[in-house]
Amino acid sequence: MAKLRITQIRSGIGGTRNQRETLRTLGLRKINASTVRDDRPEVLGMIATVTHLVRVEEVDS
Repeated sequence: MAKLRITQIRSGIGGTRNQRETLRTLGLRKINASTVRDDRPEVLGMIATVTHLVRVEEVDS
């Protein structure tokens, strides 16, 4: 299964509550923080919610 590196590039301040909670659920709390997640439909849906706040890269397992 592919892995995704998700990096927060913009602040959640000023966003909706759902966007801020999605960042927390992804494990992102600060700008430039990164987390590695499996490429799953649930994660892709969360990324779609905050696509303007994060950068996504595919990494080797």
